[in-house]
Amino acid sequence: MTARDKLTASDTTGRRWRFGAPPKNPTKLALTAIAVGVILAALSWLTLDNLYLALQALEQGGAAAKIILVILGIGALYPLRPAFRSLARARSSRQALAQNDLVNARIDTAASRDAAWISISLSVALAIVLMVVEFLIANDLAVSRTFFLLPLMGETLGLILQAFLTNIYIFLIAEVLVLVVGLIVAIARFTPGEAGKPIRALAVIYTDVFRGLPAIINIYLIGFGISLTGLPVLKDCSQETFAIIALTLTNSAYVAEIYRAGIESIHWSQIAGARSLGLTYMQTMRFVIVPQAVRRIIPPLLNSFISLQKDTALVNIIGAMDAFNQAKIIASNHFNLSAVTTVAIIFVVITIPQARLVDRLVERRRLAGGM
Repeated sequence: MTARDKLTASDTTGRRWRFGAPPKNPTKLALTAIAVGVILAALSWLTLDNLYLALQALEQGGAAAKIILVILGIGALYPLRPAFRSLARARSSRQALAQNDLVNARIDTAASRDAAWISISLSVALAIVLMVVEFLIANDLAVSRTFFLLPLMGETLGLILQAFLTNIYIFLIAEVLVLVVGLIVAIARFTPGEAGKPIRALAVIYTDVFRGLPAIINIYLIGFGISLTGLPVLKDCSQETFAIIALTLTNSAYVAEIYRAGIESIHWSQIAGARSLGLTYMQTMRFVIVPQAVRRIIPPLLNSFISLQKDTALVNIIGAMDAFNQAKIIASNHFNLSAVTTVAIIFVVITIPQARLVDRLVERRRLAGGM
């Protein structure tokens, strides 16, 4: 006989009820979930009908579109599945209470509530999706025509991808420089002794200035200002080179602080032990502190990579022919912003895998720390 059977058998003694009051009836919550699911299903069918009428106005409401919309309409009923399961478990809970089976009553009540909240959660998510769809089809598909004109997006995709190579070039070069410059600035902030005070002060000034200066202003000043100075070599640099310099200066300040946080996370005894073994300050940082710090700051560094990747779109203000600039030209020629939407989608598509990689690294580090 299992422990659960023993508890159930003890019901005949009447002692079970001493361990707590019976659970509350979850039927109301189950019925609420069903009502919400029915309302959302009806709203979904209304939205799909409006969508079909809009597609017919564009002469795209063929048989394939009708089949897809019917499938989506059937899918809108899915939130009702856990709602009816919740109602069934609520009935089981009442039957268990009628038999003085408190254990099964609590199990069924908890399962009923979980299923009801799952149904309500699905309904809320469906409601948000419906609002988005209604927004897109509002005013005779005005929003969709402005931002998601598929023929124009397909026609101009090649031009935008070719211009996007400029963004990739700027990002790759700038990121390498950011890692190097940021590390130099971070180490400079830890220069020991009285002799290192001026270096520490310069490092602090650098990080404060370039973290406070908006990246777009920095790009504008360097992109247009250096060429006006007539300085040898620098005045002949390309717009992409100016963008790389500006982004390196701005992002290095942020990365320097990430490095500094990683270095400070290493216990001071590591430095003391290395110095007691005869290592110089630079040797200590190179062989002992920095390798440990870098392993700890990989997730925030990847977040910095994502930020720098998006900042490359700012180079359009100095005339660099990147994806955003190309999209603006297409938008002005066609009086439509779908090409800009294409650029936004490209940035999102290449950013999401990096974001998931950051989450995975953070989770791996959390599990490793808990072992």
